[in-house]
Amino acid sequence: MHATRPSTPLPSSVAPARPAVTELRLSAYKSHRGAAFRLGPVTLFAGASGTGKSSALQAYEALALLAAGAPLGAAFPEPAGCVPERAEADAEGRRGFRIGCTVDGPAGPVRLDLAVQAEPVLRIAGERLTDGDGRTLLTTALRDPGRGTVQAEWHTAGSVPVTRAPLPGDRLGTALLPLRVAGKTEGQRHVLAAAEQVVVALRSVFRCDPQPQRMRTPVVAGDGRLRRGCDNLAEVLHRTRTGCPRRHARLAAVARSGCAGPVSALDVEELADGTVRAVLGRGGDGGTPVERLGEGELRFLALALVLLTGPGVLSMDMAAEVPHAMQTLTVLADGFDRGLDRRQIRELAALAAQICADGHIRLVGTVGEAGARAARGRTGVTVVDLNP
Repeated sequence: MHATRPSTPLPSSVAPARPAVTELRLSAYKSHRGAAFRLGPVTLFAGASGTGKSSALQAYEALALLAAGAPLGAAFPEPAGCVPERAEADAEGRRGFRIGCTVDGPAGPVRLDLAVQAEPVLRIAGERLTDGDGRTLLTTALRDPGRGTVQAEWHTAGSVPVTRAPLPGDRLGTALLPLRVAGKTEGQRHVLAAAEQVVVALRSVFRCDPQPQRMRTPVVAGDGRLRRGCDNLAEVLHRTRTGCPRRHARLAAVARSGCAGPVSALDVEELADGTVRAVLGRGGDGGTPVERLGEGELRFLALALVLLTGPGVLSMDMAAEVPHAMQTLTVLADGFDRGLDRRQIRELAALAAQICADGHIRLVGTVGEAGARAARGRTGVTVVDLNP
């Protein structure tokens, strides 16, 4: 079991201009009980195997899916596994879990807390949206287990102070509010601003898990959007070389610090069959196709590419109705240090801190003991130690 004291919200003077998740709460989720984790621009969960590092990222991704409108079954494909260890069922045979987050932004700190019934039927048991003054903006409750809806109440502050209506029991109510609230009163506009801030911050997520064994094969040049496994690395480099020359040059410079031997350029070779493959330029010594690189070098390149290119090159669903300049992309990287040596971890952590400092990109990842030692003390990097 892991528990931490709930962290205090950010002071209004340092609240981010763009919506960002600044705290993740695992009140009762898998091995976590009463846990609250502050999230900075770069946050790395560290600890031995079994301490709940990956669980934290899974909870974050589930909230992101729900904010994007996904049903509970898509966010929690194995809900029974999310129930805290040794949790007993109530008299009705029900067991569940609770997670939540705080999103800071122009609307101030907004808390989202979610209680999910995992057994006998997966559904939302309760949801609460609260502003920085402690005012409840939305609350839902499971009144009738025989129905597929929950009873919702949201703040209006008009002639009728609260609006009541049923909402689907398998969807996040906060994500549905922009479709249900007219925004005619000041109270309604406040609710809308808070709900939209949470939705925008949560859904702007790219889950990255580079797969070196799939990155070695030449690929067909397509739309140039990097997939989660980064198997189409060469295709994306083909796009950045022509469409983003300054970022591509910066990536080549980063490659020099993470790859063995001299690196003069990061090139893309077009093959006779119409496919492309990435090549490290070696100056007068020719080039090295990336399929010959080690797993650590390939993962280093892929993660650096994600940090340097941003949402326009990543295969993800951003909030189309909100300008990119007003959104913060969060990269989720489970096993951020997997396959990397100490030097590569230091270089990648330094790059992440530098890129994430301006607030457009945030990184939440997991690292092992060696990765934690290499990243700890780095300015701009928060290491959350989950060891008992």
